[in-house]
Parts: sequence; structure tokens; C-alpha cells
Amino acid sequence: MSLDIERHKEKLKDTSPQFNLVPFIDILFTLLIFLVVTSSFSGAGIQDAADGATGKPNITDTTGNSEYYLIPVAGLEKVIVNGQDMSPLIKDHAIAVQTKVIDEGEISIKPKERSIIIVTPPGMSPEQAVRSPQ
Repeated sequence: MSLDIERHKEKLKDTSPQFNLVPFIDILFTLLIFLVVTSSFSGAGIQDAADGATGKPNITDTTGNSEYYLIPVAGLEKVIVNGQDMSPLIKDHAIAVQTKVIDEGEISIKPKERSIIIVTPPGMSPEQAVRSPQ
């Protein structure tokens, strides 16, 4: 029984190569799902001043509707609302600001001065605008 090598070579020349992409796509989707599941979608936590914080507010997780939102600033020492000093309300370098102030008022965060200057919407008192974090 002899092998016809020439005929086999001609047969190989006539066929074009076929690439099966299904296994490649399966692996690609598996890696994509793994990366999506293992990545972290939560906001950054509150940083300490010793951690080299920039002074900018961090995103904090909240659930449901909140009347006040926490604004943390590294080394926060001074809070001025409509020209009135509300610094005694600072707790753990953060202050709670009313939702309406965030939506309709003006908040200026000055990390170098370690202060926050807040202008409330018309008709809102400084006592309503900010409070001590709980």
C-alpha cells in the first residue's frame, strides 16, 4: 500500500484555510463577564487627611431620598452660610447640606482655605441649610 503524496499535496492546495471564530468569541465574552462582575462600582470612601486627601468631596453611597447630603472636605475648619459662621456644626471634617441648597443654591469648596462658602436659595435660613452630620 503506497501513499500518493502528490495527490494529497494537490488536494491541500485546492482547499482554503478556515478559521473558526466561535471559541475565540466564547473566551472573549467570558473574560468580559469576569471583568464586569469583579470590577467595583461603588464610589470612593471618605479619605483621611493623613491619606493625602485632595480636599475635594468624595462620592458617598446613599439609599432612598435624603433631605441632607454629607459633604466631606479634608481638614474642614470653616463653614460660612450667607455670611454667617456655621463652623460649630462641623463633625469629622464634614458638614450636612440640605438638598434644596445643593439644587438651587451655590456651594464653593475651598480646600486650600479648608472652608466651604454656601449661598442658600431665597427664603432659606442658614440653620435650615446646614446641620451637623449624624
